[in-house]
Amino acid sequence: MEAPLWQDLVRAFGLVLVLEGLWPFLAPARWRNAILRVSSLDDRMLRGFGLAMMICGVIVLQVI
Repeated sequence: MEAPLWQDLVRAFGLVLVLEGLWPFLAPARWRNAILRVSSLDDRMLRGFGLAMMICGVIVLQVI
């Protein structure tokens, strides 16, 4: 029996939180520096970075 879609979405969200929390947990100073650098980028660069992340995510989902 397959799990309902909402359970898969909640699991995926939980995995995102775990992965996002690894860097600040393991290297907080480096994470802070990275956030400062990202915050200094202009909107066009941030949008491009976000688009690249979404495309990579779609590719990973398609491969799996």
